[in-house]
Amino acid sequence: MVQILKMTGNSSQEYIKFDIPEAGFNFLKAKQLAKQTAFEKCDYPMILSWKNGKTGESYPNYECGINDRPFWIRYAEGRGANLTIDINQGDYIFMVLKM
Repeated sequence: MVQILKMTGNSSQEYIKFDIPEAGFNFLKAKQLAKQTAFEKCDYPMILSWKNGKTGESYPNYECGINDRPFWIRYAEGRGANLTIDINQGDYIFMVLKM
């Protein structure tokens, strides 16, 4: 199932949710789905950051100062991320710049 939402506040923000019940669905499959989805939205998407909710791993894996939000989110937002792809309720999250 796919759910597409427009974020309130900034109408250029788009949030897409996927629920993939497939056994064996892993990070590599999630990344491929995110890339495919991003290319459907624009010609030149760029994945700026991601989080693997199953392992806790994220990119970029860096902390800077004390803040209420993880760096990988601040990093992507600071670089203009305007598409978030959330797969399996936070198992895999990709923040994308649509160009």
